Amino acid sequence: MTETFSPSASPLGCTNLKLRQFMRRVTQHYDVQLAKVGLKTTQYSLLSYIAKLGPIGQTELASHIKMGTSTLSRNLKPLVDAQWVVVSAGNDARSRLVSLTEAGRLKRAEAQRRWRVAQDDIQRMLGTDKVAQLHDLIDSSMALLEPLADEASGE
Repeated sequence: MTETFSPSASPLGCTNLKLRQFMRRVTQHYDVQLAKVGLKTTQYSLLSYIAKLGPIGQTELASHIKMGTSTLSRNLKPLVDAQWVVVSAGNDARSRLVSLTEAGRLKRAEAQRRWRVAQDDIQRMLGTDKVAQLHDLIDSSMALLEPLADEASGE
């Protein structure tokens, strides 16, 4: 018997609470795997974004990952302290460039193997179709909620 979704059904409960509960459960699983290589999920994500986009301006990186610049600075600090990331002067006195060091590339590669275990576990538990539907729902919902991001940034 397959589950069906009735679009006319009224959602029960708080959407924020349900999303936070779901995210906590998923994040805990990824954190358990990544802790085996000494990283948190947020740190692995940052290393991955920097590997893909870097060297990249700190403001541009914050925009890509939908994070405030001060939060990004706080999250970069332990990566800089571990010498996995370097923040250097940008094109002008106010800009900063973020890039991975060789040690950062190695740490990301090590963590990527643990991330893959977590990813495969979630996909196995939820099923490939449900994960694909979840990704589609998140992507389309993020696009619909873009006006809230503009509102929050004061635009």
